Amino acid sequence: MGEKIIYEVLRVIEGKPIFLENHFKRMKNSFELIDEKVTLIYGDISNKVYELIKNENKLEGNIKITYEVYSKTLKIFFIEHSYPSAEMYENGVKTILYFGERENPNAKIVNENFREKINKEIKDNNAYEAILVDSNGYITEGSRSNIFMVKGNRLLTSPVKAVLPGITRQEIIKLAEKLKIEVEEVEYKYLDINKLDGMFISGTSPKVLPIKSINDINLDPNAGIIRKLMIEYDNKVNQYIKSH
Repeated sequence: MGEKIIYEVLRVIEGKPIFLENHFKRMKNSFELIDEKVTLIYGDISNKVYELIKNENKLEGNIKITYEVYSKTLKIFFIEHSYPSAEMYENGVKTILYFGERENPNAKIVNENFREKINKEIKDNNAYEAILVDSNGYITEGSRSNIFMVKGNRLLTSPVKAVLPGITRQEIIKLAEKLKIEVEEVEYKYLDINKLDGMFISGTSPKVLPIKSINDINLDPNAGIIRKLMIEYDNKVNQYIKSH
């Protein structure tokens, strides 16, 4: 039996691990989804993360937390990161469709074979991200992000059962509700992308990142509520940094 590895990736900004509590909750959820007993304690993880930041003297970057289920091995370390450029935030990014789905989308478990196949497609097409489409033709999520669709003043996203419940995704939904933006979890056909006003990616590294194209379909990176949500999300992160 191969080793199962549960993992989380979190972003460090100004020496603060952003939304660490939520990452830990999701890690616990990944344990439960594969019927494994949760042996990790939040206080221990938090102490180790802050210790790592101090020892490595890194105020910015991404930290990966991995737990090898069978050998019960916990590892916490900085990983290489790539954040979108100012130009990408301004003009949006190029994406592609990828017809495939993860076995257990709600659990964050290492699947190197799936990752390698998608990375090859992303590289071959000079794209920023691949948007997954399931066997029924519905958009689910990005290969390493969540996807939001904009239609007027409505925000559409895949039902949570079909995706990894992203930490950034959760925060965006909360912010949208605060801004009186209607949020709908819907199954949306990839064939109807051209009926949308716009789309964006959400995730630990990209935060809120507009999409300018999917395959040969062009989208408006400034559609309606995208810029408003970008500003609000950055404000939320800044508030978190100040209060921790």
